[in-house]
Amino acid sequence: MNAKPSHPSVDFDVQRVRADFPLLARTVHGKPLVYFDNANTSQKPAQVIEAVDRHYREHNANVARAVHQLGEEATAAYESARDKLAAFMNASSRNDVVLTSGTTQSINLVAYSYALPRLQPGDAIVTTVMEHHANIVPWQLVAARSGGKVKPAPIDERGELILEKYFELLTPEVKLACVAHVSNVLGTVNPVREIARECRRRGIPLLVDGSQAMPHRPVDVQALGCDFYAITGHKMLAPTGTGALWAKREHLQSMPPFFGGGEMIREVRFDGSTFAEPPHKFEAGTPNIAGFSGVGAAIDYVQSIGFEAIRAWEHELLTYAIERLCEIPGLRIFGEAAEKEPVISFLIDGAQATDMATLLDLEGIAVRSGHHCAHPLMQYYGVPATLRASLAFYNTHEEIDAFIAALLKVRKLLM
Repeated sequence: MNAKPSHPSVDFDVQRVRADFPLLARTVHGKPLVYFDNANTSQKPAQVIEAVDRHYREHNANVARAVHQLGEEATAAYESARDKLAAFMNASSRNDVVLTSGTTQSINLVAYSYALPRLQPGDAIVTTVMEHHANIVPWQLVAARSGGKVKPAPIDERGELILEKYFELLTPEVKLACVAHVSNVLGTVNPVREIARECRRRGIPLLVDGSQAMPHRPVDVQALGCDFYAITGHKMLAPTGTGALWAKREHLQSMPPFFGGGEMIREVRFDGSTFAEPPHKFEAGTPNIAGFSGVGAAIDYVQSIGFEAIRAWEHELLTYAIERLCEIPGLRIFGEAAEKEPVISFLIDGAQATDMATLLDLEGIAVRSGHHCAHPLMQYYGVPATLRASLAFYNTHEEIDAFIAALLKVRKLLM
């Protein structure tokens, strides 16, 4: 059996980083936890946990509603998160960033506020076979209401989008195109700039699901050239129930509100209401204020480490994990794209994914089993489910070795 390289090729103090994540120190079933379910949700550093705790201990109040000191402090922290997200994504204006509960809400906002009013019978929305359900089902719902249709672009066996087929689908009746920046199952990195360029040539807006990209790579929405970019906070060290939608200003200006209620209005009368300017007209009700304090802390934390260091370390871990997995007889990896983030889906001949995940949990290994909210992708590969190991920059070579040892033990039990 291979051992961890005595001198990793990347200079990265992973033990110092791990010390910031309290949960990584715990045990599961009497075994040290190996957390390889980061594509599902990331763990949170103490800095994020403390930011949320500090909000409730020192600043708890509603936002944009009160002139008292606590209200001003809460509002400042909340709006600071918008500023940090705008800078993190290189948005041209903070007012182009709508704060949401995550990518699912962000995509539904575009579906109902942008797409639905524009769809006519016979119109279409393009997506891909590798998408998460959040980038399929909302389009199906609005297409059904409008008499439109959803057209999926195919992939190849390596898990790469067949670009020429995607572009062939961009016909005049298409009112919106969609694509994941990174597949949550395969780790495939899609060529968003190229797709955006082809969409612009045809006058078709492009929405990008950035849930799996934002934790691993810098995102520049202006350079990408897309029209909408949706993100989820809890996959990038922030609390659950946080996220954002970036959109070009002209789209936000033209879109009617999706949710109605307090704080998204200018004036309410029974003969008609007027609404606030974007982004606030899309932010009805009381938001996850404490959560967005955590978003700001998460961005600060990532920037303190730097994406260059994060990407180098995660690439080394991904390469090492794939090398070790390939030692296991009968193991099949799904997704071998040329450009790939640290997400590995696989199966072992003769073993069910759920059985393996259950037994791995008894060894302290947390991986995900199932269809990963990607039924069409499972159907393409002809399997009901896979196991998925998804890595983050706080993972280690030693954890990969423990994972491989547990897999070999589990395989022996199931054979």
